[in-house]
Amino acid sequence: MSRFLPLTIRFVNGGSMVVSSIADARKALEGSWKNKEAPDYLAASRLVDDAIAGICRPAVAFAAFKKAAAQQGLLKPVDPSAALSMLDQISSRDRKKPPG
Repeated sequence: MSRFLPLTIRFVNGGSMVVSSIADARKALEGSWKNKEAPDYLAASRLVDDAIAGICRPAVAFAAFKKAAAQQGLLKPVDPSAALSMLDQISSRDRKKPPG
């Protein structure tokens, strides 16, 4: 079971992968990024390595990875879950009903 909510990364070369763990993040950091010298990329890479070594909290490293991917435009937008869509539909119907 994954520790984090999955992120879909679309690499510069057109490939993609789902990232839901620190091990996945390490693998994704080795893929094709726009700028591997960008400060956020370098920080994410260091923090992911530190998390693997046990000297950084995985949540901190994963957040840095997500930030770096977002900054470089590699995050694929996430569609709302089916359950969330159903809840939105129910809520909008309840708002349209007249009181009483």
